[in-house]
Amino acid sequence: MASLINIGMSGLGAAQSGMYTLGNNIANADVDSYSRQQNVQKTKGSQQNGNVFIGSGTTLADVRRVYNSFLENQLRTTTSLSSDANSYLNQINPLDTALSSADTGITAALKSFFTAMQDAAAKPNEDASRQLLLTSAQSLAKRFNSLSTQLNQQNSNINANMASIADQVNKLTSTIAQYNDQISRVSAIQGQPNDLLDQRDGAVRELNKLIGSQVVEREGNYDIYLPNGQALVLGKTTQTLEVAPNRNDPTRMSLMINRGSTKMDITDTTTGGELGGLLRYRKDTLDPALNELGRVALVVSDAINSQLGQGVDKNGEFGALLFGDINSAKAISERSIARQGNSAGSGNLDVTIKDTGKLGTSDYQVTFTSATGYNVRKLPEGTDMGNFDLNDNPPKVIDGFSLSLNGGAVAAGDSFKITPTRNAAAGIESVLTDPKRLALSAPLGAVSGSGNKGTGQITQPNLTSKLDIYNATDRTQLQTGLKYSTPVKLVFGDDSASPQGYTLYDAKGNSIGTGTIVPGQSNKLQLSVPMVDGAGNPIMDGATQRSFTFEMEVAGAPKNGDSFTVSLTGAGSSDNRNAKSVIDLQTKSTVEVGADGKGISMTDAYAKLVSNVGGKAGQASMDSDATNALQKSALDGRNAVSGVSIDEETGNLIKFQQYYTASSQIIKAAQETFATLINSL
Repeated sequence: MASLINIGMSGLGAAQSGMYTLGNNIANADVDSYSRQQNVQKTKGSQQNGNVFIGSGTTLADVRRVYNSFLENQLRTTTSLSSDANSYLNQINPLDTALSSADTGITAALKSFFTAMQDAAAKPNEDASRQLLLTSAQSLAKRFNSLSTQLNQQNSNINANMASIADQVNKLTSTIAQYNDQISRVSAIQGQPNDLLDQRDGAVRELNKLIGSQVVEREGNYDIYLPNGQALVLGKTTQTLEVAPNRNDPTRMSLMINRGSTKMDITDTTTGGELGGLLRYRKDTLDPALNELGRVALVVSDAINSQLGQGVDKNGEFGALLFGDINSAKAISERSIARQGNSAGSGNLDVTIKDTGKLGTSDYQVTFTSATGYNVRKLPEGTDMGNFDLNDNPPKVIDGFSLSLNGGAVAAGDSFKITPTRNAAAGIESVLTDPKRLALSAPLGAVSGSGNKGTGQITQPNLTSKLDIYNATDRTQLQTGLKYSTPVKLVFGDDSASPQGYTLYDAKGNSIGTGTIVPGQSNKLQLSVPMVDGAGNPIMDGATQRSFTFEMEVAGAPKNGDSFTVSLTGAGSSDNRNAKSVIDLQTKSTVEVGADGKGISMTDAYAKLVSNVGGKAGQASMDSDATNALQKSALDGRNAVSGVSIDEETGNLIKFQQYYTASSQIIKAAQETFATLINSL
């Protein structure tokens, strides 16, 4: 009877332990990292009875963790990819909205500015329309400033998030190392610690949400490696992540791995997880967008300034700057960043924009090979732009900019990061406050002689000599020359001759040039006038007298003695030709201008930026949907094997209740049989 009671008791114990296990499963059904557990039973040793062996009951062999390493690895990988895609999407969506919105983007502000310019061109003498134009210029500049602030704020947020995520990664790797230690010690003497194994897997999954990692199982331990092969966890030891300013660009934080005696920059090789998404966004989208926005700001301010500089304002004076000087001392000094660790006493580099039409959207790395010689590489791809020298005269122009040393001295090995366009959108400002100083008129005008008898007609003259608004000395000389070397008179000769001759006379009646036209056709004349100052002295460029040039077209058939006088535009002129030239900048090739003069307009350049970011945002949304679907599929696959099904556990509960009842009946039967036997004796 004792054996039968023992068999019943073993059944009771098995049923009871089964209910303990399924109760634990049900209690942890909503714990993400929990793996369903199962009891593994085996029979007790049989007892020989004659020629047969009779069983003696059952015993609990193990509580098994239902786990599939392939599915778990798949879930880790898809979790990393999904977190990366979501992190990237969360960053790019606000940028896409800011660039494309009518309330925050540049397109609407540019359109408003050129609309105001059209109104001013229609009423060049009206101060109200001029004031509206100044207001529109201020709004345009502030729109650039606001967008730049938002992009730079994103960079600051990324820097802060990198530090926070690195701290979380370090805590998780320390936790995983502790789990490795505990699991090793428990497994050696007490079997498999299911709960610790689940908690370690959960910690690894949380780690992959933050940064992409790979798991290698070694002797029961998890070794955690980054995609570049650097170890974060080796058994019970860890290597920590740190965030520090980039050596070449302190405004961008770098991700470092601390290997004890050394630290290694792993920014460019970090992928996956929230951290990988942030770094990918900064490199592929944020920095190029900031550079592109800065390039548009430079082109807008330079093109408009330069064109207004070609005109005459309401006071009869030559044009003034509407936007700030793109090559102010502050601007040129902020386009270069000295690398940490440059030689003692090394200065910085001044970066001067020479041609905004040739500017790209890249940054550059300048490395000195000697005290004056340097090599330039385009970033991030590292394209070699060639070797140059600080003593080159004139300085070599590289993609629209030139370099010069700003104080101190440099030595071989010194390095500088050049950011020609990054800060331009933040620095653009409207500096003109007097509406009368808007140069809407062309500098030269022509009138027909009062006694003309022929059918000759002319177009208004176009000054082809550039009034460089940024070069004060050159500009002053040209303005003086235009003021005192005009008016000039074009007088036609014998109309019976073909081609018909003409003579150009200066303000004193001296002949300064001759030429011919074909009567009855349109003739384009390119004329040159030697310049003198207020005292009548020649304006010299070295040993050569300077001249200004202009062009005009002559049509029809002038008679002998017919003349046309070209004069400097005076104050209060109703001429609006220079305003129309500014309006033409909307469609003129001013960006990415090639050797053939072809390029794109400033409006198209900004539209290209919006399109590029919008395309990336759309792709990011699809990537996020795809990786989220993959992650959900992997999670469902893992849960199908390791997850807890309440319905299944409820069914098991009924089964174990029946087991328990049946085992109780065995014990009861054994007791009754034993009692009957005792009573019979």
